[in-house]
Parts: sequence; C-alpha cells; structure tokens
Amino acid sequence: MSEEHVGYDSTPTTDRRYAGFWMRFWAYLADLIIVFSINGILLIPFHFINDGARMDIGFWTVTGILSSIVLYLYFLFMTKWFNQTLGKMIFGLKVIRQDAEPLKWSDLLFREVIGRFIHRVFFITVFLYIVIAFTEQKQGIHDMIGNTRVVFDE
Repeated sequence: MSEEHVGYDSTPTTDRRYAGFWMRFWAYLADLIIVFSINGILLIPFHFINDGARMDIGFWTVTGILSSIVLYLYFLFMTKWFNQTLGKMIFGLKVIRQDAEPLKWSDLLFREVIGRFIHRVFFITVFLYIVIAFTEQKQGIHDMIGNTRVVFDE
C-alpha cells in the first residue's frame, strides 16, 4: 500500500503533521514522571520486606526488574489501547502506523519493547533519539523498527 492509503480514521498519513523531537521529549518526560509515580506506589511494600535491604537477583534488583516491567507495560498497553500514552495525550500526540491501519501487537512489541529496551540497555543509543530531528517524518529508530509515526492528534 502506498503512503496515500486512507486508514481507519480516513486521514491519509501524508496529510498528518509529524511531532518533532521537543514535543516528543516533553511527552516522554511526562510519561516518566507518571511511571515513576506508579512505581513508587506499587513498590512501597518492598521497603518493608527484608528490613528494607535490596534484594538482588544476579546483576539486578527485584525492584529494578519490577519497575522496568511496569515501564514497558505502561508504554505497550497505553499505546495499543489509546494510540497514545498519558504524556502524549497531554501534548496532543498519538502513534499511528505508516499505512494508517490500526496498530498491531507486533508493531508495538517492536516499537515499545524492543526499541525502548535497546535505548535503555545500551547507554550510547539514547543519543539516537536525535534522529527524530533530522528525518522527514520525524521518526526515531524505534519508530522505524515498528513502522510507526508520531503525529499531532487532530
């Protein structure tokens, strides 16, 4: 299908206004504040287990693993169910597929889990977010992997 394909919301992707680096940055920052708040609430019981000492599993801590799971699930489910996270809602952004069809689980697994995992695990790759500023459709590497775009919700 061409980029001119009209999707489920009857707006061709070529008529969309793509969200740039700074708008996406602020939305992501809002999302991090939300996820850190959720993790703070959910992980409070671990302060009372083992006299507050960290519980390690190999190189990781239990709270570190659980907080990472919450982060990935937040981005995955919010984007699947609403095409946007709370941060994107605040700034009027949403995630779409290139062909404007509804987002599939496979798109989101690549975009939200694998793409974010690569950015978080390999520290230097966090700087690849700057690619958004230089691509025509304002895509990051994780958008290219998931074949998605972030656009203004109109």
